[in-house]
Amino acid sequence: MKTLRLLQDYQRSLARESSPLCLFAHPPTLSFGPTQSHCPTCQAPLRVYKTQCRGIGSLSLGSFTARQIFLHCGRCDNDTIYGPQALDRLAPAGGVFGYDVLVFVGQALFLRHRQAEEIVEELHGRRVNLSLSEVGYLARKCVVYLALAHRESAPALQQAMRAQGGYILHLDGTGQGGGLRLMSSLDSLSQIVLGNVKLPSEKTEQIVPFLQEIKRRYGVPLAAVHDMGAGILAAIEQVFPGLPDFICHFHFLRDLGKDLLEADYDTIRQRLRQLGATERLLRQARRLKSVIDSLPGGVESFCGSVQAQTLPAERLESFPLLCAYALIQWVLEGKAQGDGYGFPFDRPHVEFARRLQVMDQKLEQIKDVHLRGQWADNKPLFKPSCAMKATAADAGLPRMLERVAPKMEVFDQLRQAMRIAQVDGAAGLNSGSDPVAMAPMQRAVEHFRQQLTSRSDYASSPHWKAMVGQIDKYWDKLFADPLPVSAPSGVRLIFIQPQRTNNILERFFRDWRHGARRRTGQNSISRFLQSMIADTPLVRNLQNPRYLKILLNGQTTLEERFAQIDIETVRQEFRAAQSSVEKVPSQIRRLIALPDFPKTVCRLFQKAA
Repeated sequence: MKTLRLLQDYQRSLARESSPLCLFAHPPTLSFGPTQSHCPTCQAPLRVYKTQCRGIGSLSLGSFTARQIFLHCGRCDNDTIYGPQALDRLAPAGGVFGYDVLVFVGQALFLRHRQAEEIVEELHGRRVNLSLSEVGYLARKCVVYLALAHRESAPALQQAMRAQGGYILHLDGTGQGGGLRLMSSLDSLSQIVLGNVKLPSEKTEQIVPFLQEIKRRYGVPLAAVHDMGAGILAAIEQVFPGLPDFICHFHFLRDLGKDLLEADYDTIRQRLRQLGATERLLRQARRLKSVIDSLPGGVESFCGSVQAQTLPAERLESFPLLCAYALIQWVLEGKAQGDGYGFPFDRPHVEFARRLQVMDQKLEQIKDVHLRGQWADNKPLFKPSCAMKATAADAGLPRMLERVAPKMEVFDQLRQAMRIAQVDGAAGLNSGSDPVAMAPMQRAVEHFRQQLTSRSDYASSPHWKAMVGQIDKYWDKLFADPLPVSAPSGVRLIFIQPQRTNNILERFFRDWRHGARRRTGQNSISRFLQSMIADTPLVRNLQNPRYLKILLNGQTTLEERFAQIDIETVRQEFRAAQSSVEKVPSQIRRLIALPDFPKTVCRLFQKAA
């Protein structure tokens, strides 16, 4: 171990001493000239046309001054100016940072989710100094380079997807409120993000051009998978008529469950808020906890007794106190119950209301049982019991629970039939990612539908009819048989099973939003969505070795691949990407931040009148 530590110290010392920070006390000056030395027309030696210097920051050398030498022929009519090609491979023409810094910033920001301040600090340790605004600029520039390389690689990507039998198009969008939405397309077979666009809304006429571009680049997919949005459904039908088109099972169940349960659930939630049960219980819990903290060993004794299902031989006087506190915490824990699916699969307020009823019943049973024959021991049980009286006396809450119970039961039966977001499942939002046999699931849903229409209250219940109507409406888009696909050789037939959920894109967007919040420190991503370049999600593809090999096109690094892209094309694309970003003038931002801004505007109009 001593030898190993000495070796590690030596490696760290060697790396530190060979870093640009130690090698160069001051930024060095390096000369770069063209490889062409003679005029290709008259074969005369080329002469110096001009020299110019510019500062460049790179990871390999830190900050340095590049002395550029330009040559020309002064003897014949060849007016070509020959510049230093080696420098163009190191840094973009006119740029002050190398391609390696560009790639480093892009990957640090979008893959490692580092904040701008952290990136500045990391690069400073490698003798590359840049400002916070330059981090954002280089990150956007990196996305533009990647988007252009991705676009140039479209024929190779299409060929690779054909070799696997084709591609299955998954579509989804993300956004907050009524603002911009980012729509992404992804092939679930190769796990490659194909394209992205920012849209003001998910209307058909806005989605169609995006799908047409996907079709132009990659051809017609084997199938499409998406949510139940009417805009996406109509756009798919318009751009890919006759394409096998499937809706995500998770989205289908979620929308159906909301239609069935949301009104009743909101009524229960509002009723609980009116009764103030949570506040009462929290107040009682704080009061009891202050007493429990003064009883050393009391919690351990109580827990041991309950687990052993025996009364404690000692500390019997504190047993009712701890029992009251534990019951309150058990009720409050009901608000956190669920399997991670969200509403309507998880219904924590219903569980909370049910536990309130149970607690009221149990307190009534035990509050008059004196374990030591002393009624004073049970005083901690009285106050929670009194606090529950308002809830227990309310006749509306039990009726609400009774009304929603059969709906939850039927909805849970459909979840079991479709084998997704199942009760007590552990997959959370990733439920449905595992492959399942479609035929047995389809038979189970058919049986569920038959049972539902056979209920005695079916004819008089609009919600049951609406549920069956939704199932019938999307029946052909719910059950995807394996798709027969001819292998590239054309000799054999292979079958590809489309994924029955859009979880692959849902996970992608969750990770993307989490990274955005980590970088910006803000829970809302609306402003970040407005300022970002639409193709930013393409950075995710860099973690896919198969995609990266296609993108590099024979080059060994991303930096070398970016150096192949025409700088004028980059500038045009960057200007177009920047102009598509809505930038609210800073003066307007300061103005609308004033609390009386609307009143001021109205006052100005009234003065004119």
